[in-house]
Amino acid sequence: MPDIYVSQDIKKKKPKKTAPKKAKPVSKIEETQTTVDSKKKGKSHQVLPGNNYNPLSSFYYHPDRVSFEIQDGEEKVILLLRRHIVTNVPWIIGAVLMIIAPIVILPFIPILSFLPSNYQIVVVLGWYLVTTAFILENFLSWFFNVNLITDERIIDIDFHNLIYKEVSDAKIDKIQDTTYNMGGVARTMFNYGDVFIQTAAEVPTFEYLAVPQPDKVVKILNDLMQQEEQEKIEGRVR
Repeated sequence: MPDIYVSQDIKKKKPKKTAPKKAKPVSKIEETQTTVDSKKKGKSHQVLPGNNYNPLSSFYYHPDRVSFEIQDGEEKVILLLRRHIVTNVPWIIGAVLMIIAPIVILPFIPILSFLPSNYQIVVVLGWYLVTTAFILENFLSWFFNVNLITDERIIDIDFHNLIYKEVSDAKIDKIQDTTYNMGGVARTMFNYGDVFIQTAAEVPTFEYLAVPQPDKVVKILNDLMQQEEQEKIEGRVR
């Protein structure tokens, strides 16, 4: 019969001591590369934490689901900007007034009373079609007019209508000066303003209008400019 209990009196063998392995000497090239890599990692932007995915965000730092048509393979989007959402309030109020206008005006001012009832319905439906077009035009203009800052360049996308848009870009190392202004009660209260970027590229001036937190936008641009200068001296590290 097979043994059920096995004796545990067998002496355990002591592990042999092995001499610690000598570390391989690091060459000067590897040492330089490690230094550059550490500096590259240390210069990661710490201005703001990464935002959660929000397709309607006006200030989207390190967006993980954003790409664009002319993006290079290793190019990373640092910041996506739109006009501050508060700037939509005027046209939203106008849209609300347009929606309630037939309900409020027609019962008290029968301006369409000379038309048959069927024609009155058609006119009201036409009014609401115009209202819908007004809302879509303003929303799409706000949503698709975006400004992008990547680790390589700045991009301005102007969406004029459904069939026409204009895209301008400039390399980070072409930026000469960055300024911003923020004046007025509404802009101060909601912290948004205009950022102006002077470049030596084909487009001399980039205007990021009514964007949130303009001071942080300028801070991110200045950090990227310093990083580009350092890469010119130490060599580009991807």
